[in-house]
Amino acid sequence: MRRDGLKVAVAGATGAVGNAMLSILEERNFPVGQLVPLASERSEGRKLVFKGQEVTVRKLSEDSFQGIDLALFSAGASRSEVFAPVAVSAGAVVVDNSSAFRMKPEVPLVVPEVNPQAIKRHQGLIANPNCSTIQMVVALKPLHDAARIKRVVVSTYQSVSGAGLRAIEELRLQTHALLNGQTEVAKSVFPHQIAFNCLPHIDAFLENGYTKEEMKMILETKKIMEDESIAVSATTVRVPVFYAHSESVNIETERKLGAAEAKEILAKAPGIILVDDPINKHYPLAIHCAGKDPVFIGRVREDPSIENGLNLWIVADNLRKGAALNAIQIAELLIR
Repeated sequence: MRRDGLKVAVAGATGAVGNAMLSILEERNFPVGQLVPLASERSEGRKLVFKGQEVTVRKLSEDSFQGIDLALFSAGASRSEVFAPVAVSAGAVVVDNSSAFRMKPEVPLVVPEVNPQAIKRHQGLIANPNCSTIQMVVALKPLHDAARIKRVVVSTYQSVSGAGLRAIEELRLQTHALLNGQTEVAKSVFPHQIAFNCLPHIDAFLENGYTKEEMKMILETKKIMEDESIAVSATTVRVPVFYAHSESVNIETERKLGAAEAKEILAKAPGIILVDDPINKHYPLAIHCAGKDPVFIGRVREDPSIENGLNLWIVADNLRKGAALNAIQIAELLIR
């Protein structure tokens, strides 16, 4: 891919992740020569601002990708399945944020801080991992390199923005209603009230009792880390937070890795900021990590229940590092 003046399409440009993609392309001075925002028919003709200029949203169609160099997709798996191959056939390189292609053996699943070498295998299509997986593997990789991780148990506390703009609005409206004395709230995005509640249910349940979101974390971690021997168990929970996902992660390593050594490793690792001073109540919080690019890690401590165990608290903005930023970092790798 050439290095400047790229014609860049953003499919799903009017959604939460699409909006973040436009902002990050501008913030990082990505070499966009022409921006083509794409969305569904109902958003056609809408005006967006990019680098101080108005751009008009076009309808996503099979004719959208002529002359496109790079296509960033965040339009949902069903649209990606239809239109991503069309974009590749038209000559674009596609970075897809949906789950459509992540587990295809021929499609690289990339987190630049973890497995940048995988990008070389692409055949026009690169998959962006699940948001909760991305922030976890950024933390796991340096520890795996140092002591080899055998097992991971993760519980997530995922913000509503991971379910899109309608979910953000649902939490806002429910919170307002309940604080104003209403006892019943409208529900459309989530199966139960999300305001002042936690839902141990993200995506559909499968026959094994896990949800699709949980299985994404399990399978994607193995693929990105390029180690099928890592045992992973996940419980994913939606919480009444607008932005940034938090995770409680327990790991077991082959070699003993003390908390002090682990902190030293993490503090030097790319894409990570260590915030770990519990005596002074300093640890990562969703309200502080929202809108920021790094993965924040704190509460690093040894697990007394097993010989080589560690506990970590990991927080990151799910719309940025968990989605839009990671996709654009992949594109930056491509042009480098």
